[in-house]
Amino acid sequence: MSQNTTVRLPAAPSKPDPRLSAAIGIARVLCILGIVYVHAWTGLAGGDLIKLNETPQGLLRWGLIELLGRSAVPLLSVISGWLVAASLARRSWRTFVLGKARTILAPMVLWNALAMVLVSGAAWMGWIRAPMPTAWWWTIDELFCLATPNDINVQMPFLRDLFVCMMAAPLLLRLPSWALGVVAALAVAWNVSGLSFVLLLRPSILLFFLVGMLARRHDLAAWMASRPLVIVAGAYALFAALQVWLETIGVDRGVDNPVLLTSADLMMRFTTALFFWSIAWRLAKSRLARPLLRFEPYVFLMFCSHLIMMWLGGPVIGKLTGPLGSPLYPLFLVAQPVLVMGATVLLGRGLKALGPSTAKLLSGGRLSSSLSRRAAPQPASQAG
Repeated sequence: MSQNTTVRLPAAPSKPDPRLSAAIGIARVLCILGIVYVHAWTGLAGGDLIKLNETPQGLLRWGLIELLGRSAVPLLSVISGWLVAASLARRSWRTFVLGKARTILAPMVLWNALAMVLVSGAAWMGWIRAPMPTAWWWTIDELFCLATPNDINVQMPFLRDLFVCMMAAPLLLRLPSWALGVVAALAVAWNVSGLSFVLLLRPSILLFFLVGMLARRHDLAAWMASRPLVIVAGAYALFAALQVWLETIGVDRGVDNPVLLTSADLMMRFTTALFFWSIAWRLAKSRLARPLLRFEPYVFLMFCSHLIMMWLGGPVIGKLTGPLGSPLYPLFLVAQPVLVMGATVLLGRGLKALGPSTAKLLSGGRLSSSLSRRAAPQPASQAG
């Protein structure tokens, strides 16, 4: 394939609903707010954290993570898969690769470097307890997410695996739907097998990326989002109840087959992602759409920076509320996504004021133009 040849792909089956762009923006906001719960500051580690898992606060934290937060990565992967066809159709292969390197890979590496400087530096100064470089390989792996998930910016393997999926997208988009289904089935088998292979750290990201591609090819995004909410919520509640049972009673009764647990987890993630996509679809036509979309240009910056904020800011606020198990901690736990979003908005505006080029680079281009332009819906094919 010539590097300057535009990738020719079939158009979407029908004209995209303009409402899709607003729903995608809102879904991104909801997803990344949920990710904060997955990485919420607790003030505890290791055995001390495990001891509180069965307490009311431990169960509250578990519920926020499992029933809300873990929907984020699957839904973000689906959205990326849905958008990639339009992105390739507008660009040459070379421009597409360079664009994804600039908007996904470069911010990942830069934020990993910042995390090591700021977080490991704070640990070296004795201010916090956090991972510090122990060897050259640890530093390289932490920077580029080459072979293992990060110890500091634990969310970054998503960007690493997403970039791999993007590099495979020109080939995947040329496959017939049945072949994409075979690849998705292989991704499921890989995920439930527990096998590790350096190509992808989390093969479920490829699975949901393919779901997004198929949803666009068969014009399913709006159809799935507009299903009766009682059905979508019912499926979500069913698998949420199954997940709760498996994590609490099931394990005690010997239900610990890895394939069963991983399969149930995949279904939980799928139904949760579908539920929140349905919520985003409905919010896109509500009065809340515009306020929510005002935050959308900041959410990539929030995704990349929130672990640094947790490492450095959590202990400061934690001095007032106490760690997990303290009387005031639940208030801090519930408020953490809002606090991180507020800090991210201040960070984004500060970067825009002090160095627009730096803001553009660290936000993957999301803060490169007027922040108000994303407040109104735009055509879904241009929402990437």
